[in-house]
Amino acid sequence: MSNHNVNAIPTARSQMNVRTLVSLAMLTGIAYVVMLLSKILPQVYTFLQLDVKDTVICIGGFVFGPLAAAMISIVVALVEMFTVSDTGPIGFLMNVLATCAFSCTAAFVYKKMHTKKGAVIGLTLGTICLTAVMILWNYLITPIYQRIPRDAIVAMLPTVFLPFNVVKGGLNMALILVLYKPVVTALRKARLVPESQTILQNKGKVNAGFLLFSIALLATFVTIALVMMGIL
Repeated sequence: MSNHNVNAIPTARSQMNVRTLVSLAMLTGIAYVVMLLSKILPQVYTFLQLDVKDTVICIGGFVFGPLAAAMISIVVALVEMFTVSDTGPIGFLMNVLATCAFSCTAAFVYKKMHTKKGAVIGLTLGTICLTAVMILWNYLITPIYQRIPRDAIVAMLPTVFLPFNVVKGGLNMALILVLYKPVVTALRKARLVPESQTILQNKGKVNAGFLLFSIALLATFVTIALVMMGIL
């Protein structure tokens, strides 16, 4: 084996590491911008904010794995805490828990089942995990920083926090199913994603049924979200 070939292997790996870091940094920046734009939306029940940054973070998790999703979640939440958040460390903690519960769960399942079915199952389980985790932590933490009696929070768990987190998870799920293919295709063309990464398609053919399902799901959750925000 020549010295040229020996040196080519670490060089290729270095290039891949740089591309991965660039992709993760870009996704982190996009997730932060999406978070800022989400704050423009009216709040739900006067104090809950629908946030679709999990869409970007979960796409990163689908491409680079659940650990990448966790890293992006922590960085975005940390920057948010020091820039636009008024809830401090408690808000940071709740933010990371919610995003990781959804994104890391979905990314882990998709890593094991790298198909459309795996994506749907992973995102569904991510929504369930998000809802369960946030019900628990809203019960434990919300009375502290919202200064609401715990009895009132208990009454709000099935009527406020449960539907809110189901809609939040479902909205992000639908957005991911619609956006994942074009986003990863763009990243691949920019050579920021390895060619071995698959996208939600079969041999390059558009699955019309899956696309219609994703759009219908998105329309459903967007409508419900608009109702919850009092727009419709």
